[in-house]
Amino acid sequence: MEKKRILITNDDGFESEGLLALVEAMRPLGEVTVVAPTTEKSACGHSLTLTRPLRFVQIADDFFKLDDGTPTDCIYLALHALFNEDKKPDLVVSGINLGANLGEDITYSGTASAAMEAVLQGIPAIAFSQVFERGGASLDRFGFDLAKETATTLARKVLTEGFPLGKRRFLNVNIPPCSPSACQGMRVTSLGKRLYGNEAHLHRNPRGLEYYWIGAPALQWKSTDKKFCDLTAVGEHYVSITPIHLDLSAYDEMQRLDTWLA
Repeated sequence: MEKKRILITNDDGFESEGLLALVEAMRPLGEVTVVAPTTEKSACGHSLTLTRPLRFVQIADDFFKLDDGTPTDCIYLALHALFNEDKKPDLVVSGINLGANLGEDITYSGTASAAMEAVLQGIPAIAFSQVFERGGASLDRFGFDLAKETATTLARKVLTEGFPLGKRRFLNVNIPPCSPSACQGMRVTSLGKRLYGNEAHLHRNPRGLEYYWIGAPALQWKSTDKKFCDLTAVGEHYVSITPIHLDLSAYDEMQRLDTWLA
């Protein structure tokens, strides 16, 4: 029986501990190819590089960094340059992101965007993110044990039983900041509603020139009566698994828009 093929990327760069943990989790499941950005590309969204050439740099067997590329570049070019119609990946996995991708954060996320690109190209995809407490203390305590266990379980299920979603849809998985023994299980969730504050921090250099840093927002969210949301799940130490589709049409607003136009 032919081995399954798994393509891995991330948005934290090719040397990220989360990426290496995901590679370790995937290797027992099939043939693994890694194409990751050279540097961190967090919050780059679903961006393609169109104004300069890109170059694969081989780090090891089936392990490449894409010189100054985005996660979307990595998937797009890997599928068209390293694979072909007769040899496509059976699964794309993105991550393990160093931090949450919850609620509307997925619109910024390079991790989620790599999965978006995969499903646009017809390949099943899962994005994995490790939530940690502000300052990263929980990551030091628990590492990626629960994330690796979850990634192995979900990827094996996809490879043996098929992908559970339709076309142009992917799974967005967030791992709570706890040990495997403290995890309450897996929950199917909806996207929650993040609360965003002003995270633009003004500084001045020694010559008085102003500049800004955009900081990471605190993990706060608005309560909702809808189905169990990803933010609530992670807060209660569940692994959150959210099915995401790429059709952003607001169908429930179409009639109102028709009336407004008339």
